[in-house]
Amino acid sequence: MSMEIDTYQKESDDQYVDWKGRKANPKIHGGIRAAAFACVVEVFTNMVFLCNASNFVTYFTKSMHYPTAKSANMVTNFMGTSFLLTIMGGFISDSLFTRFTTFILSCIIELLGLILLTIQSQSRRLRPALNLKPSQSQAAILYTGLYAIAAGAAGLSANLPAHGADQLDHSNQRQISAFFNWFFFSLCTGGLISSTVMVWVEENKGWNWSFPITVIVLSLALLIFISGSPFYRHKRPTGSSLTRIIKVLTSASQNWKASPDERLGNRYAVAALNLNRADGDHKFKFLDKALIDNRVNAAEIKETRTFLGLLPIFASTIMMNCCLAQLQTFSVVQGSIMNRKLHNFEIPTPSLTVIPLIIMLSSIPLYERLHSGNNIIFKPPWRIGLGLALASGSMAVAALVEAKRRAEAADSNVISVFWLGWQFLLLGVSDMLTLGGMLEFFYSEAPNSMRSMCIALSWCSTSMGYFLSSVLVSIVNSVSGKYGKEWLGGMNLNHGRLDLFYTLLSILNSLNFLNYMYWAKRY
Repeated sequence: MSMEIDTYQKESDDQYVDWKGRKANPKIHGGIRAAAFACVVEVFTNMVFLCNASNFVTYFTKSMHYPTAKSANMVTNFMGTSFLLTIMGGFISDSLFTRFTTFILSCIIELLGLILLTIQSQSRRLRPALNLKPSQSQAAILYTGLYAIAAGAAGLSANLPAHGADQLDHSNQRQISAFFNWFFFSLCTGGLISSTVMVWVEENKGWNWSFPITVIVLSLALLIFISGSPFYRHKRPTGSSLTRIIKVLTSASQNWKASPDERLGNRYAVAALNLNRADGDHKFKFLDKALIDNRVNAAEIKETRTFLGLLPIFASTIMMNCCLAQLQTFSVVQGSIMNRKLHNFEIPTPSLTVIPLIIMLSSIPLYERLHSGNNIIFKPPWRIGLGLALASGSMAVAALVEAKRRAEAADSNVISVFWLGWQFLLLGVSDMLTLGGMLEFFYSEAPNSMRSMCIALSWCSTSMGYFLSSVLVSIVNSVSGKYGKEWLGGMNLNHGRLDLFYTLLSILNSLNFLNYMYWAKRY
């Protein structure tokens, strides 16, 4: 029994193999050099994903002639599906294939989707004529390509960070932390390129150039990733972790009413139970009842207990991502009706997200410089908590800025878009702390057999945050409409009350912060 627990708790180099299936050599395989490939590849893959996601609305309305509302919903569904499918991508790499293999398969799927949309954008026969809606076959091609991209991108997001962290020494937590910080830096760099270079290409050259460029860039990312094969070490998949968790939960429920005599009568269960308690793990004690079933061992109980313990932390970050969604929705709308001139240059509306990206990119090297391994503030749970607190502050600042913008607009004055910099600053740092902390926390705390799947929780939190934002907007409009005028109704922000909506988000996120502190303290 103790051997099973030791195998679960401690990760040995024997679990890793090279690309030929032989035992990995620590002097050749893994290390910072191998992990760096993941950071480089992330720049290209995130650039491709964000470049398309942020401008699909324009393509759907101008090239495919869908109504604006339907186009917006199509993009929302695409983003939500992509982030939610990361769970499936993580499950496949943990259970069936290595992260390396899953990444390559996912990248090929996304490439096929991009190639399909590229062919459609270049061929007039595959697009509707002017003022006509797409035919069934044209819509089928569009949706096939669109959701192939979503499925492929989900697999990349779930596996690339876990694959990079697998290359490092897990006993060196500082190194793991630094990797996830620089991985997040690479993610933001890809977003910056998307919001500047690719926005210019799409506005000046059109989709005939944009789609082929993204195909080339993603192909380059795949080649770079494969070129690192001689340096990678790969963790063998361990079978379906979800099956094991379901087995434990089922057994615990079946033995829910087991008497103390029944438990004491099973020497196997008593030995395992004593070992669990000696290990200092007292969360979810009801799972111990599963040990009465001789098909369940202590390692599986530990795996289930750890995964369930992560879920409240995951749920506590959804509200922060709801706040983050405002950067790509209402904040962009605000910016479009503010003064966007910088000397003789007018900032394009899609490029307004450059401001928070630059702030995030600047904060990561500063964070690394200030980082001290002994400082509790830099531990992942504290980083996440600080990020949640900053999200509350950012929404309070956003409410004040919007109130000022509305007051100035009432006097026919237009204030500078750089007033939004304050909320961008706070939310940018908040995102850096929260997402970076989540990636590190979920990877480090996850069962060894579920690391890709647990990292996927970070992206699922983002997805659910966007969905929650849509739900809150509908609820707020419904309730405020019954007592007067909808806060967020109509096309003109000057006639709405976005400032009150931001205030509501600040209050909700403050309550969520208290909820997070409760669960983090219990973890």
